[in-house]
Amino acid sequence: MGAALIEAVRAGNPEALAALYREHGAALYRLAHRLTGTREEAEDVVHDVFVGLPEALAHYEERGKFTSWLKRVTARVALIRLRSRQRRREVSLDGADQQPRPPVDANVIALEGAVNSLPDSLRLVIVLKEVEGYSHGEVAELLGISVAASRVRAARALARLRKVLEDGR
Repeated sequence: MGAALIEAVRAGNPEALAALYREHGAALYRLAHRLTGTREEAEDVVHDVFVGLPEALAHYEERGKFTSWLKRVTARVALIRLRSRQRRREVSLDGADQQPRPPVDANVIALEGAVNSLPDSLRLVIVLKEVEGYSHGEVAELLGISVAASRVRAARALARLRKVLEDGR
């Protein structure tokens, strides 16, 4: 990621922001969808990330990969929305106007359904650790839990996934 592009976004350049969206928007949407479990929430998360990006970049210290930093920002925004949704006890209507999807392997559908059936506390850890590749230390920091809690939740999530997938056979 070019420093000039980051500086342009910091300065409020809409073309630079659009370039970042084109480069990272799809990956951030996938992460947000895995964390929130709904299309609408994922779209809102990505929107919020990019709206606040010029301001958030003021805190970016250019240590590590920009993509990793951007995913951490997205995960934090998704977590904030999830906590807010839990407080309001919203009901998802994600399937209400769902568009047809291309055919997908039945195993992928079963795994996605099993992951989405996990409680938020387990789903978040398993997505961040196993899908996004964060360390337990990074997961713990993102979620505000201990490293030990991250390990325990990951083990519980994997055990539940195994059970759900074995029972479905």
